[in-house]
Amino acid sequence: MDIGRPFSSGLLPLERVAIILPSGRESTGRFVSDIFREIDEELRRDNLLKLWSRYGRYVIAFAVVVLVIAGGIMAWRDHQLSERRAQSARYASALSLAGEGRDADAARVFAAVAQEGGGYAILASFEEAERLAKSGDRKGAPAAYARIAASGSLDPAFRDMAMLLSVMHGLSDADPHSIIDRLAPMTSVNNPWRPTALELTAAVRLQSGDKTGAVELYKSLADDLAAPQDLRARAAEMAAALAS
Repeated sequence: MDIGRPFSSGLLPLERVAIILPSGRESTGRFVSDIFREIDEELRRDNLLKLWSRYGRYVIAFAVVVLVIAGGIMAWRDHQLSERRAQSARYASALSLAGEGRDADAARVFAAVAQEGGGYAILASFEEAERLAKSGDRKGAPAAYARIAASGSLDPAFRDMAMLLSVMHGLSDADPHSIIDRLAPMTSVNNPWRPTALELTAAVRLQSGDKTGAVELYKSLADDLAAPQDLRARAAEMAAALAS
């Protein structure tokens, strides 16, 4: 049949469409749906092209910035890992020196590691002070512990422990009244170092000639159920010996 013939026979437009469209209601609906989908895709494509022409350079710039930041973070992490490994090696070498009995040399390496900061800094600080004490440095050891106690970034429990060790290693050279003042904050009820601080305070009072004050502290420690058993036993023995 000649398809062009109906168009020349004076058919109405709707009749012409009916000839072009597939027959059947379902086929017609699918055909119209395909047309609208193609139109929608074309509109989306045009909109995307317009958006890309307007903002594409910003998207590229943002992607470049993200890649640079990610690369910088990875490089920094690699650097930190390398530093931690190097610090670990230096710390291990200091322990080896200490194991060989070279406490003074070990103390110098520990001091250097402590100055670097990082994960080994606190351990190195305590090791430095201990090696100074073992090497017979009666001034250096208390001073090293005092530096740890003065560190504001350190946990209070570690600072108090460092203060106790500083007092212990400097008992013979320090003024008794200054020692008692330094120990006073640790004698509070909630302080975990309270029993040890009280025992040291009692020893300092006895050393300074305050026998009565020392006996009172030893008796209170002997009756303190929160104190360690061995400390209570020592305090009871000291109280009994001083009272006789």
